[in-house]
Order: sequence, then structure tokens, then C-alpha cells
Amino acid sequence: MNKLKDYLDSHDISEIHPSDIAKILKTLDDSEFSDAVKLIPKDLLGDVALAVPDRLFDDVVESLSIDELSHAVTELESDDQVDFMHELEEVDEHIASEVFQTLDDEDKEEIIRLQKYTEDEAGAYMQLEVFTAYEDEVVDGVIKRFAKLRKENEIENVQNLFIVSKDNKLKYCVGLDDLLIFDFSKTLKENIESSDESFEPKVAKDREDIKDVVHYFKEYDLSVIPVTNEYGVLIGRITSDDIYDIINEHATEQMYNLAGVDDEAEEDDEIVKAAQKRATWLGLNLLTAIGASLVIGLFSNTLEHMVALAVLMPIVASMGGNAGTQSLTVVVRQLALGDISQGDAMRIIKKEVAISLGNGFLFALIIGVIASVWFDKGMLGVVIALSMVINLFMAGFFGAVIPLFLKKLDIDPAIGSSVILTTVTDIVGFFSFLGLATAILL
Repeated sequence: MNKLKDYLDSHDISEIHPSDIAKILKTLDDSEFSDAVKLIPKDLLGDVALAVPDRLFDDVVESLSIDELSHAVTELESDDQVDFMHELEEVDEHIASEVFQTLDDEDKEEIIRLQKYTEDEAGAYMQLEVFTAYEDEVVDGVIKRFAKLRKENEIENVQNLFIVSKDNKLKYCVGLDDLLIFDFSKTLKENIESSDESFEPKVAKDREDIKDVVHYFKEYDLSVIPVTNEYGVLIGRITSDDIYDIINEHATEQMYNLAGVDDEAEEDDEIVKAAQKRATWLGLNLLTAIGASLVIGLFSNTLEHMVALAVLMPIVASMGGNAGTQSLTVVVRQLALGDISQGDAMRIIKKEVAISLGNGFLFALIIGVIASVWFDKGMLGVVIALSMVINLFMAGFFGAVIPLFLKKLDIDPAIGSSVILTTVTDIVGFFSFLGLATAILL
């Protein structure tokens, strides 16, 4: 707590960033946390609460009164208000209801409006606060109005002026740097028509998939994008900070899914809940392991006659599993980034198969020589080399095909891919190695 007090005392409130306070809160133990929350400037409470991990959001709520929570919501921008209320409902629906009732009508209306969108729609991530002007407004008046709104903290993080028609349909998007070099005595429309630059905006529709909007930001290097309804009426904007959050959340979700872990459960402090989610995937892995063991059981006589096979057998399966995971990870990530277009599947499959086959021949030669020298049996080296090529070929093929197939079915390619791939590489690895050994060595 002393650390937070020292930080607040040494900084002017205008210099304080919520993330810095959140970092300090994460270092405090339970006995200090509640008192430390009381020290946070009231205008920053909402931003700090959203900046801390989900497990600490509960503790922040418990440390604040209904009035303090209400004030925290009021100070947030519209999109963050919705996030705060959602988190609050997760903690305690009764408290969330009480806080909502204390808000003014405008905040209530904005929250309800944004809550109508689903989490995969662009409208769910937009801010309703936008700086707009009409085409026929004189530039001098627009700049003075902007300065007034900014001084009164009515708008913040503004990089662009959105120019609309009389019926609020979006016409142009002008950066503030361009606005400053306009002729102040002329209207916006006159300046735009006399300029060599294009001010046609890249637009997101409110019902558009947020993943497509993320691609717009990356493809066009945007800092903000206007959001319109189906009729072209400007209703909000999405800023880059929200896009960064979406990218991070999606990357985390994919990482967890590839490992068979539920991202929501892992962010929770409930050990039992996280253990149950992990147990589901471990159960699936157990079934695949049993399947691989059944394959081994088919060749029990072969293993009894040649113990060397049992020593070398894990090498084939392990190499196949690792090669498959490499292909799987690359394809899943490229799908997430939108780098793989429709009809591009065959190119990706050929690439991954070629890489895996190349590595297959390389390591087949290496392990073939090692096995021959190690057990003084040349044909054993041939068997494991052939098996290595077969398994790495299958690893590259299925490492690419599985996520592409799941994507085709509109299923997150990260979910279940690793379990399916492990099953394939283990079974193919054991079957090819022991089958070839039975045919060639016995």
C-alpha cells in the first residue's frame, strides 16, 4: 500500500496511467489491497478496475460502495462502460443492478444499446463518442468547437474528424493534422473538393464480424475506424486500443486451446473449475494413448523377439508429434491472421508436406545410421528410417489438413487439433515402425 501511496504522491493526477496503478495493485497481498483501492483517484477507478486481472476485479468491487462503483462507470467511455457492467454482473448481479439504476438516463441508454450486439459483432466494441461536423461547416468554427469540447473533457483520444451529411450519413474522414492545413475561412466540403487527397473513409458496419474489422486495422494501418449502420449512418467508432485487446485475447485463447486448456477457466481463481476443464482434455488424451497402446499390442510378438524396437519406438512417435505440431501451429496462426485465403488450402498442404518430407529424409538418414551402429544391425536402421519418413510425411499432411478442415466446418481450428494430430502421429508412427519391422526383420 505504501508503494501505491508513494506513487500517487509523486505524480500529478494528469500524469497517472491506470495501468501503472494496476501493476502496483497486483503486487499487494490481501491485507493491503482493500486499503490501497481507497487511495485510487475516483476518476480513475473504472479504468484501473478494467486494467487489473479478472481475479482482482472481484476484490476491487468488494472494496467499493455502490456510489463509488456508479461514479467509476460514469467516468468511462461507452464501450468500457459495457465491459465494466459485464464484469460486475459476473461478480454480483444484484450489485450490478443497483449500480445500473443509479446511472443517468444517457449512460443507461448507451449501455443498453451496446449490449444488444453479440461479442463477435463490431458494434459490441465501438465507442459512441465521436467528433463530427457537417459538410457545410466552416473549418474555423469546427476547430473552435473541438477545442472547447476537449477542454471540457467531453471528447478524448480523437485523431479524426468524421464529416456527415444532414441526415448523419458518413461522407468523409479527415485526420486532425490535415484539418489544420485546410483554409480556415472555407467550408469542409470546399477544402475537400479542392484537395488532391482522398478522404473516403474505410468503414465498419455495426453487424460486421469483429475479426474482419481487426484485419482492416492491420491491412490499412488504421488507428480508428468509423462504424455505421446498414443505412450508412455514423453511430460510433472503434479505436486501436480495443483492437489490440481483441488480438491479445484471441492469441491467448488459441494458445490455450492448442494446449487443451480453457482460457476463461484459467483466468479464474477456482482451482476445481480449471481442473475439471483440463481433465476433459486429459481424458481425450488418455483415450488416444490407449488407441496407440492397442496398436503396439498388435505387435507384441515382434517386440518380444527384438527388444531394440522398444528402445527406438518412442523416437519415431516423438519426431512425428513434434513435426506435426510445427505444421499445426503455423497453419492455425496463419488462419487467425487471415493470411490463408479461400482456395489456398492446397498451397499450404503442399508446403507443409514438402517441409516435413525434407526433414523426414534428413533425420531418417541420421537415425538410420545411429540405429545400425547402436544395435549392429543394418536392416534395423533401414526400418526406422522408412518409418521416420512415413510418419513425418503424415505429420506434415495432417498438421495442415486438420485446422483447414475445422475452419471449413466453421470450428475454431485451435480446438481439438492437437488431440487429433497426436492420435494420428502416434498410431501411424507405431504402426509403420512395428509393421515394417515385422515384415523386414522377422
